[in-house]
Amino acid sequence: MTLYLLDAYAMIYRAYYAFIRSPRINTKGINTSAIFGFTNTLLELLSKRRPDYIAVAFDSHGDTFRHEMYSEYKANRDAQPEDISVAVPYIKEILKAMNIPMIECQGYEADDIIGTLAQRHSHDVEKVFMMTPDKDYAQLVADNIMMYRLSTTGAEEWDINRVREYFSIEEPQQIIDLLGLWGDSSDNIPGC
Repeated sequence: MTLYLLDAYAMIYRAYYAFIRSPRINTKGINTSAIFGFTNTLLELLSKRRPDYIAVAFDSHGDTFRHEMYSEYKANRDAQPEDISVAVPYIKEILKAMNIPMIECQGYEADDIIGTLAQRHSHDVEKVFMMTPDKDYAQLVADNIMMYRLSTTGAEEWDINRVREYFSIEEPQQIIDLLGLWGDSSDNIPGC
């Protein structure tokens, strides 16, 4: 049995920007690029991977515990594009119609939700797949917890060996130290 945990906003942004040069606009003038891309990715996952269990995690609105730890967290990020704000309720309606659970927890990001669920349910299924393009998830990869990493060419499974190879480290937990040294410009976290 497999459990797939999807990072909603990572997938939504990926879909939106995939069509940035040729946006999908419907007859009402709504940019449906994010809706179209997210739904196509979801349908492809369902038909090709056939997960036994699936859930989609959404970031909560407002500050998280990370903002309390570091007030400049994500301070350099641009505002969410209006087209994405318009798309999210439609995507949630699609997920609701498909009877796919959506999880959102105030004060936490999808990363936190997915990491928690992956750890909690790793003993209940053969494999847990965290579906995201976000490299931060690599720290959570374990014997039966994998990344199903989205890229511009599709998706690939990242197991422990792939994480070791990609980052030139010995164990996935070292990602924490590595990212601490590197910093993360997208989250406005300075490196060493």
